[in-house]
Amino acid sequence: MNAASPILDTLTGLLAEQKQAFNTAGAVSAATRRRRLQQVIELLVRHHAELTEAIDLDFGGRPAGFSLMNDVLGALGSLKHARDHLEDWMQDERRQPFAPYDLLGAEAWVMHQPKGSVGIIGTWNAPLYTLLSPLASALAAGNRAILKPSDVVPRTAQLLERLFAESIDPLEVAVVTGDSSVAKVFSGMPFDHLVFTGSTEVGRSVMRNAAQNLVPVTLELGGKSPVIVSPSADLARAAFSIAVAKASNGGQICINPDLVYVPQDNLEAFLAALRSAYSELNPTVAGNPDVVAVVNQRHVERVESYVQEARALGARVECLPEAVPLDAADRRRPLQVVVNPPRDSLIMREEIFGPAMVVLTYQQLDPVLADINARPRPLALYYFGADLDEQRHVLEHSLSGGVTINEVMMHAAMHDAPFGGVGASGLGHYHGREGFLEFSHMRTVFKAPAHDPRREWGVLPPYGDHYLAAMTAMVTAD
Repeated sequence: MNAASPILDTLTGLLAEQKQAFNTAGAVSAATRRRRLQQVIELLVRHHAELTEAIDLDFGGRPAGFSLMNDVLGALGSLKHARDHLEDWMQDERRQPFAPYDLLGAEAWVMHQPKGSVGIIGTWNAPLYTLLSPLASALAAGNRAILKPSDVVPRTAQLLERLFAESIDPLEVAVVTGDSSVAKVFSGMPFDHLVFTGSTEVGRSVMRNAAQNLVPVTLELGGKSPVIVSPSADLARAAFSIAVAKASNGGQICINPDLVYVPQDNLEAFLAALRSAYSELNPTVAGNPDVVAVVNQRHVERVESYVQEARALGARVECLPEAVPLDAADRRRPLQVVVNPPRDSLIMREEIFGPAMVVLTYQQLDPVLADINARPRPLALYYFGADLDEQRHVLEHSLSGGVTINEVMMHAAMHDAPFGGVGASGLGHYHGREGFLEFSHMRTVFKAPAHDPRREWGVLPPYGDHYLAAMTAMVTAD
């Protein structure tokens, strides 16, 4: 028997029941939407200690404070913002009927209706946030949802499954767990919308699976997010901000800097400032409870292979604060900075997603922009500098999911602005009103006036002698 058959049967039944409940219930009031959001908020508040402990155990070392900041508070921010604004977002939007019906009493508006049941596949690096932040937008839009946590963090996934089953009606929000075979089945189910957070490669597979049922998708994928350090930048500030980013979650964040472009003349000063800043944050690595471990040994070996290949090809590698031997019992790793590796090396082609980064030197800005634009579109782009004309030039001559200026990763914390990628880094958005719209069907309604004048105008058959002439007269460029 196919191992996926039991979960397929379970998912098929659960999704059918959610859809039936959705169709039976009809319109979803603002009060119902707020109640659902509040239930998830209260679940997080009640069980935050259990959840952060599970994440710590799954990672093999992740400070509870960081998990609270990144996952619990991040998710709570999305949920509360949606709860507090959904009533305004729900309002019908009046639209102007076309002439001459606008003069005859016609009306028109756009309704924002829920789509039905939304499937959400989360990832391991932010195991609560990547499920519950898009859930906030889906619930605000009036949908029901089924969540699929990552199996890379099994304790967290199983705990979420139990907590939701105990606290929330599965016909409103349910959680299912399982390995990649379950995720494959999940992505092929006939949801009314599907959300996936993960790699670009897997995102392509998810999109193919969803296409079998013509399910619309939101993909948050990642990529090699670049940082441009301008000659006008405050070098110490730029180095500190980048060090903070690379120390966050062990660099295991979808919008973490991968490529840092530094003026050739500033290379040594930048590397010295980066070493100082990172060493201040993490004076030691091995056994340091403030350092987030790489999530499993496979990912340790993956990142290490990128660095070692670049080193073998002649690239300079700096270890911050110092080199640490590989230890399967402690997956905390130093930040490895690879300077000017060969263009065809793995670390230049693959998303790093770990405690390593690339520094590339440059002489002129436009070749840097050309290099960025020649790559797949990144989820984020960062610029450090005080030259406002150059800043505008960068913004107008690049394309990325989002941008932070003179800092990194801050744009993703905006609850009142869309978060998402473009091209290879993703499709669609969540957060704020744009997230609400993502999970809503925008339904145009036209209400005709009492009187239909078309016969009087001679535009219905049988056509008179002047019909063609009248139509032709209206073909103008004005």
